[in-house]
Amino acid sequence: MTTLPTTDTASGKQEEKTVKLFEPYTLRNITLRNRIVVAPMCQYSSVDGFATDWHLVHLGSFAVGGASLVITEATAVEARGRISPQDLGIYKDEHIEMLSRITTFIKAQGARAGIQLAHAGRKASTYRPWSGNGEVPAEEGGWQTIAPSAVRFSENYPLPTELSVAEIAEVVQSFQAGARRALKAGFEVLEIHAAHGYLLHQFLSPYSNKRTDQYGGSLENRMRFLVEVTDAIRQVMPDELPLLVRVSASDWTEGGLTVEESVEIARVLKAHGVDLMDVSSGGNVARAKIAVGPSYQVPFAESIRRGADIPTGAVGLITEPAQANEILQQQQADIVLLARELLRDPHWPLRAAHELGYAITWPKQYERASL
Repeated sequence: MTTLPTTDTASGKQEEKTVKLFEPYTLRNITLRNRIVVAPMCQYSSVDGFATDWHLVHLGSFAVGGASLVITEATAVEARGRISPQDLGIYKDEHIEMLSRITTFIKAQGARAGIQLAHAGRKASTYRPWSGNGEVPAEEGGWQTIAPSAVRFSENYPLPTELSVAEIAEVVQSFQAGARRALKAGFEVLEIHAAHGYLLHQFLSPYSNKRTDQYGGSLENRMRFLVEVTDAIRQVMPDELPLLVRVSASDWTEGGLTVEESVEIARVLKAHGVDLMDVSSGGNVARAKIAVGPSYQVPFAESIRRGADIPTGAVGLITEPAQANEILQQQQADIVLLARELLRDPHWPLRAAHELGYAITWPKQYERASL
């Protein structure tokens, strides 16, 4: 673990101080400079899926601020897979150019560039938060959504059409094509979004998956689509680059996905080349009762880490440096992912290093503030 010399004022002797949060972490051939990762956060600031200068500044600021891995927002592999018409996309080659500019900047700051490949399924074609709520009608740019079963997320969301087996195969190919484009754009870490009630999660959960074919019923069948997507993406990825999967470990609802099932899903994914599980929860049941509080999802990350023997990332109301460091020291997770706290303070890693007594390397342009 990373240690720093500290002086015991009583004896005058130097002691070693452990700062787990700033210990480098390696997945395959990619080494992260610390354990602080930027969680994907939708910006709803694209037109036809294109990244803009907003995304460059938004994501670049986290790399400048000391994070080790910067993951883009949920990036749609199909136009119909966007949550809102303003979501980021990677469903055509023209998207690559601006994304390449962003990855180049992130890597120039010493961070790693990651992307979350996503499909919203039945939660697509909805308004961005500040423009409305629920379904976007066709006359305002909305579209027909898809899902494992023709079941709405909630009353004001679109009614999806049920995917055929042939159409499922087409979506698998869309994920693979998105992965190819992501690699061309310079991303070094890919993450599959199988959480928060989006398409892959919809298949995993018996609450939203009512199918009676090979993609429904048993857990083996419900995870089949995710395994096929994983295999398709891993097939085009270089062996030296890591693949992550974000899961909602629990639906927080009786009859939904359980932690025990998520452990089994992680075991299977590990055998198919997944290197780390990014563990969140909820999002698939509109009225789920979620017990929210500091570190409230960390036990899920710990359960999957221990039960499936796979590295995990913890996310959810992790706001304080000591709190984040404790999660890692207690071996509840291998990395921590921050979201809203980084929106408040993109330079949180620099502050965390100061509070924990770690001599982090500051950007040369900002060094005067480190004194």
